Amino acid sequence: MSAPQANLPTPLFGYRKYWAECFGVAPFLPTSREEMDRLGWDSCDVIIVTGDAYVDHPSFGMAVIGRVLEAQGFRVGIISQPDWTTKTDFQRLGKPNLFWGVAAGNMDSMINRYTADHKVRKDDAYTPGNIGGKRPDRAVTVYAQRCREAFKGVPVIIGSIEASLRRIAHYDYWSNTVKRSVLLDSKADMLLFGNAERAIVELTHRLAAGERIDTIQDIRGTAFVRKSLPPGWLEIDSTEVDQPGVVDPIPNPYQDTSELRDGQGNKGPCATGDTAQKVPEIEERAVQIMDLRQVDRAQKRAFKSKSYIRLPAWEQVRNDPVLYAHASRILHLETNPGNAKPLVQRHGNREVWLNPPPIPLTTEEMDWVFEQPYARGPHPSYGDAKIPAWEMIRFSVNIMRGCFGGCTFCSITEHEGRIIQSRSEDSIIREVEAIRDKTKGFTGVISDLGGPTANMWRLSCKSKAIEENCKRLSCVHPGICVNLDTDQTPLIHLYRRARNLPGVKKVLIASGLRYDLAVETPEYVKELVTHHVGGYLKIAPEHTEEGPLAKMMKPGMGTYDRFKVLFDKYSKEAGKEQYLIPYFIAGHPGTSDEDMMNLALWLKRNGFRADQVQAFYPSPMAMATAMYHSGSNPLQRISRQRGEQVQTAKGHIARRLHKAFLRYHDPDNWPLLREALKKMGRADLIGSGRHQLIPRTQPQGWQPKTPSRNRAGAAARARPGKILTQHTGLPPRDKGDGRRKKSGSPRRGK
Repeated sequence: MSAPQANLPTPLFGYRKYWAECFGVAPFLPTSREEMDRLGWDSCDVIIVTGDAYVDHPSFGMAVIGRVLEAQGFRVGIISQPDWTTKTDFQRLGKPNLFWGVAAGNMDSMINRYTADHKVRKDDAYTPGNIGGKRPDRAVTVYAQRCREAFKGVPVIIGSIEASLRRIAHYDYWSNTVKRSVLLDSKADMLLFGNAERAIVELTHRLAAGERIDTIQDIRGTAFVRKSLPPGWLEIDSTEVDQPGVVDPIPNPYQDTSELRDGQGNKGPCATGDTAQKVPEIEERAVQIMDLRQVDRAQKRAFKSKSYIRLPAWEQVRNDPVLYAHASRILHLETNPGNAKPLVQRHGNREVWLNPPPIPLTTEEMDWVFEQPYARGPHPSYGDAKIPAWEMIRFSVNIMRGCFGGCTFCSITEHEGRIIQSRSEDSIIREVEAIRDKTKGFTGVISDLGGPTANMWRLSCKSKAIEENCKRLSCVHPGICVNLDTDQTPLIHLYRRARNLPGVKKVLIASGLRYDLAVETPEYVKELVTHHVGGYLKIAPEHTEEGPLAKMMKPGMGTYDRFKVLFDKYSKEAGKEQYLIPYFIAGHPGTSDEDMMNLALWLKRNGFRADQVQAFYPSPMAMATAMYHSGSNPLQRISRQRGEQVQTAKGHIARRLHKAFLRYHDPDNWPLLREALKKMGRADLIGSGRHQLIPRTQPQGWQPKTPSRNRAGAAARARPGKILTQHTGLPPRDKGDGRRKKSGSPRRGK
């Protein structure tokens, strides 16, 4: 997206470099005093503390921020996975001249540490040796506290997905409470949310120029605490629902406005196509605006750019689930950088202020970020220790950021935004060549060209004017917006160019595929299936029933069937035996026991058996999490009298039953399923018939698993990633380097 011309931000490469650029480029950003001495540094300007192992690669956040700041002329040190029990490890690089940058890592530390069943994981893919327990729970808060202890008076800036998803009061699944903003718990000076390159570069230059951190309050993508609000601003009060009196109407984000047009004659901002749901054409504004009748036009124009929305206070949302759902809805409606307003939420006697989201990076800026002089590997101090997260992406290329799918259970949109930020084709090809020429162990197979979604590269709204005014939560639900450019022909050209490079034998696509978009360009499906599938292709319908699919904002199974027809057709034409692997979620809000039963029947009819099951995991700030906690549907206007209530499986027994339906073939689940089916009045599904779900009796010699095995099995089944095998003879998964596993099943990579 482009901002209005007068508000265009300074390009990342448009700043005058800091004086320390004379030290040049570090082979690796230093992690010890000895490395600093070899570089000739007496101190670091910025020190980044991270919960991940230091891998100098553009897929790792600490490396991206470090190299981007290095390119601005600053000296950046890395403290990776420090001992958080004392301040000693935080002092090893000395006192930073400008600020601490604190991150939990590429994953939220709580999701990294615990399964959806609250069980402790023993592994950590971002740690050498895959060893768990190398970072604390709520790592951002703990690290920030230790930084303050290590050197008093140094500003602490927090970021990463953990901070980003906790920027306002949020439901915390692990304590089953609504916690206040992480800004207050960490006592940080500022929080950077989303992809932070633009904000961190501006902030660092301003601090280096002598500005105080408490005076810098106008940078997009930042949040901070203030005791009083600035004068001259208009407050839009959104602290209650069902307020009496006249309210101003706004267009419903889901109505079909395909006949509306902007000033250039383009169709309107929120068109949904022919599959739009039947909803009222106008919904009441969820926020109340103060009376402007007493101000003149000039003042009104000024207020348009100087107004903020007041969310319900932390104390309100903590005690009132309906207000929590309301606050979640408002936050998600204010995420478009083109029209979002600042948000304010009171916590006690302090105000948490969130500036609008950052302006997305241009293609030139994306290329610049991804082509910094990364070492493209783990820090040498780790020796030969394997870091699974690095091993998974070492031969892959990230081609884009963002996702306009809006899946309610996913945090990508909340963090990276809905506007796709794409690299240029030439930049991507240069990285493929760098992998070919410089990455140890490369055998000629690129394991992925993707990102949050495999096939959203270069897709965008057809009109910038419409894009900047749209408040729609998804561009593809309940139908694909007529203003969305769905042409994937450029992606076909990219795939062909990459696979025809000398030394490249094969280019696989491992990122999640948006199949409802893929069917809009059949030629893309043909290219993908013919040349870029390693025996199987994973896609994620997530469910088969309309109830849960509507709460997920996912397409119906009719679209899956259309894609499967194309997949099978082009596989046959290519003379390849290939398999389509769908993945599903158990226990998502809006899912009944009957929904799970029908999904299990679909799996059996289609010959699928789930080896691992992903249970719904309520991550902070996701809209599905608001449904889980509040029982209300924030996809619609929140109302105490008329708001839609959402059914959710809670508690060990209910969640276990939903997972058991996905693993209907496991004898350990049959006793539970028999009891449930009888209570549901579906005892007819118990028996050995072709259309029945489970047998009447246990296998001869069957013994229930011991408690320890049950715990281990539940933990394994709840880990991120889902496996489905087809009992009709699915080939083993391709490792990504052209070799086959001796045994095993396909695994979802996201």
